[in-house]
Amino acid sequence: MMSSIPVHNSGAAGSPARGAGGAELETLTVTEIFKSIQGESTWAGLPCIFVRLTGCHLRCIWCDTAYAYYDGEKMAIEAIVARCESFNCPLVEITGGEPLLQDRSPLLAQMLIDKGFTVLCETSGALPIDRLPAEVIKIMDLKCPDSGECERNDWDNIARLGERDEVKFVIASRRDYEWSRDVVDQHALDERCAAVLFSPAFGAIEPRDIAEWMLADGVNARFQLQMHRLIWPPGTRGV
Repeated sequence: MMSSIPVHNSGAAGSPARGAGGAELETLTVTEIFKSIQGESTWAGLPCIFVRLTGCHLRCIWCDTAYAYYDGEKMAIEAIVARCESFNCPLVEITGGEPLLQDRSPLLAQMLIDKGFTVLCETSGALPIDRLPAEVIKIMDLKCPDSGECERNDWDNIARLGERDEVKFVIASRRDYEWSRDVVDQHALDERCAAVLFSPAFGAIEPRDIAEWMLADGVNARFQLQMHRLIWPPGTRGV
């Protein structure tokens, strides 16, 4: 069963968090923090803490977390780390929205690493991923044409990928599939990083179609479904 702690009591939204003596603390704007089953990537199936940061500069047509575009609440980074420690789980994913929009997100990642967590960061690939600590496992979501945001991909990120990182393609059509297949081939992504992930855009395409295309073409990628969407009803938050 998922376990969630709502974000509250961290100071008024829009105001800096303050510590003892009134000193201003480093903060991030957070939409939610919860524990669930990791639904995607090679880490799928494992219990995981999710820190969903607020804000995104992209508007992918199939986005399922539009509620993270705005609002959220400012939290001291120390408080976020303490919240994560309360779940007694070694795996944390920093996600969004787009987590790299907030300049202090790498600081959160480093503090979690220093506490012994394995840290994943799911990012759109539209912002430089090398601002994150090297120990963070980046799950970079390259935007396919049907997302409406393909032109925002930062292709310099390909060279920034490490051998533990993963690249995800959310595929909504045959066009998206062929584009993804060609990008994998042109950039030798299957050799550059730990995994290439092909994921159907939920409700936009039959998963079987992608699986059969991959088999026919011999694509060296991992087909995946969003496991959390199979466990909980679509639209459920905190999963």
